[in-house]
Amino acid sequence: MTQITTPYYLIDEKRLLQNLEIIRRVREVSGAKSVLALKCFSTWCVFGLIRKYMDGTTSSSLFEARLGHEKFRKEVHAYSVGFSLRDIKAVRKYADKVIFNSISQLKMYRGNVRGRKLGLRVNPGISYSHFDLADPARKYSRLGVADKEKLMQVVSLISGVMFHFNCENDDFRKFSAALDFIGRNYTDLLKRMEWVSLGGGLSFTKDGYPLEKFCERLKAFSEKFDVQVYLEPGEAAITGCAELVTTVLDVVHNEVDIAIVDASTEAHMLDHLVYRTSAKVAFPGPGRFKVMIAGRSCLAGDVFGQYSLKTRLMTGSVVRIADAAGYTMVKKNWFNGLPMPAICVRRLDGTVDMIRQFGYKDFIASLS
Repeated sequence: MTQITTPYYLIDEKRLLQNLEIIRRVREVSGAKSVLALKCFSTWCVFGLIRKYMDGTTSSSLFEARLGHEKFRKEVHAYSVGFSLRDIKAVRKYADKVIFNSISQLKMYRGNVRGRKLGLRVNPGISYSHFDLADPARKYSRLGVADKEKLMQVVSLISGVMFHFNCENDDFRKFSAALDFIGRNYTDLLKRMEWVSLGGGLSFTKDGYPLEKFCERLKAFSEKFDVQVYLEPGEAAITGCAELVTTVLDVVHNEVDIAIVDASTEAHMLDHLVYRTSAKVAFPGPGRFKVMIAGRSCLAGDVFGQYSLKTRLMTGSVVRIADAAGYTMVKKNWFNGLPMPAICVRRLDGTVDMIRQFGYKDFIASLS
């Protein structure tokens, strides 16, 4: 690994496998199928492993649907907040299920996707999210159909529905209560469906999560309404499996020591800026040396966080930022023209593959 120039994303298949084994367990016990949420993670160099444990992919755009079809090669769920006519004509070639965000889009385009299973996203008016920005049921939400009466008027046009109402929900009791709410309030709808997606945002691969109870609830829901349940794991599938490996370029002092690394939150871990959260450091471990770790972009707030580490950071020190898979590689960008991190994979046998490096040609190709 010392021969690989930082920064780079390092995906560890052994860690990934731990999550995938849990996903397989959920399918075996509950009958619920899982489709990978490509909006969270679409690094297809590890699809060969993921494909063995998951049933397909779910997308939020035409390009993601095509990626799932071509690279994952299993079931494809195609959803979009807003399809264009061009999108819908193309997506028919790739999707097994097409899920519309509104009744108007369903009516407008259902004729263009004959032969595919059609569904609607439903907004149940409840949600679980730590952030208003990511809350699917926030005030004036445009995500899904909220009017139950209008929904029942078009029930004959669809075979399934999607309830995507969670974001980083690791509270089983709240999930269970929400499932009861959906069962009570959408009984007539559910009894006419063939399949129901409960969306993503459920942290059921987290240590200590009551997995058996989770499986029992999913199975009971499926049997009660005679539907095939789908889950859409994104972060649950890849959490803890990747790091952003960086090198300290300089250490400056302004009341506190500030280590500047050769990566950037703005360009390489954007969600931390968007949600104002701090990144976790996988290496060095915790200790007594206090330091702020910052990126090298010109953005004043390009900061990974403040830490107490086992060793004092100096120029040349390696810093590994944890949880660098979900909503990272899919959002990386060329802000400031900074070098894009390479993508590497540590395979199950311990060997490391350099999958992709990015250079100046990639930078100029992204512009015009």
